[in-house]
Amino acid sequence: IKVKIPFGNKYLDAIFSVPEKKPTYGVILTHGAGGDMNIPQLVSLAAYLASRGVLCLRFTCKGLNVAYRSKAFKTVVEYLKLSDDYKLCGVFLAGRSMGSRAAASVVRQLSQDDDGDGFIQGLVCLSYPLHRPKLQSKLRDEDLLLIRCPVLFVSGSADEMCEKQLLEGVVSKMKAPKKIHWIDKANHGMAVKGRTTDDVMEEINAQVFSWLRENVQLEHK
Repeated sequence: IKVKIPFGNKYLDAIFSVPEKKPTYGVILTHGAGGDMNIPQLVSLAAYLASRGVLCLRFTCKGLNVAYRSKAFKTVVEYLKLSDDYKLCGVFLAGRSMGSRAAASVVRQLSQDDDGDGFIQGLVCLSYPLHRPKLQSKLRDEDLLLIRCPVLFVSGSADEMCEKQLLEGVVSKMKAPKKIHWIDKANHGMAVKGRTTDDVMEEINAQVFSWLRENVQLEHK
């Protein structure tokens, strides 16, 4: 179901992937610095989750400024929270690359200025860009260290923007319940030599869903 979400004097394009049975939980998904909500990875994950009873709302927000992207993400969270069509118990925020930075920023902001109504259940970071390529000295970890809700990282072990040991170091300092799933030999775009894109996406989707299930009571069909 396509929707347009009011954002300032503009609209954000978004698509709901709706399960057959009434969902109790949802995931809000967004893309990285390039592309939009229709990149294969997001489309695949949304379809996978919806087929297993999780509502998925993915949206496009162009703009290379993380603060702007976070603001857009926050608007989408509010939109879903107030939606009469879907009365959800809670949502997980998820993003790919820069989208996961925006999601992390929103989770941190909402958990700080929220009265803790528990609507945000957790955070899924796909290919979190911990640093710029070859710039390992400057880590983008400030939001991660302040988050309290559960966090799942799915990263490639050969990601040029997220060195394995550095992410493991940051994660060991996080106070939130957290898990990293490494996609062996995958780069930032989750490409792995010798594996098809579908094969890699299947692994990512299954990991995300089983983690969601560990964190909330999802009926598994």
